[in-house]
Amino acid sequence: MARGSTTTRSESDAAESLIGRGARIRGRVHGDGSLRVEGSVEGNIQLAGDLEIEDGATVTGDVEASSLVVSGQLTGDVVSRGPVTIRATAQYAGNVGGSEVILEEGAAFAGRIEAEFDLPAELSERTTGGRGQAPRREPAGR
Repeated sequence: MARGSTTTRSESDAAESLIGRGARIRGRVHGDGSLRVEGSVEGNIQLAGDLEIEDGATVTGDVEASSLVVSGQLTGDVVSRGPVTIRATAQYAGNVGGSEVILEEGAAFAGRIEAEFDLPAELSERTTGGRGQAPRREPAGR
């Protein structure tokens, strides 16, 4: 901060770390804050905070974070306690689980999405026959 400045950084800004363009990390990355990746990481990432993988960045390894935004390239499985956003510029290969998964049109995605959600009433009535329970299925071959 420059002398005489009256601005202060918020706690969330202070807790954010950066792996800059041109930086290459090999090994496990873990921390209590948030992380923005502009360079390259080869190894698992485990954070208490949020992870952002910028356009042009690459991450190869499993990820656990509070939330995730992927604009670059990610290869590995993701477990998020919050939302996962896969931007149009992203290339993602792996399984993803989060409270909410947003896949923008144009993103390259190969994997499985696991998310808990409630069906809208009009859809749940169709699948349960309006009885509030799943339709009964007969075993194959009968």
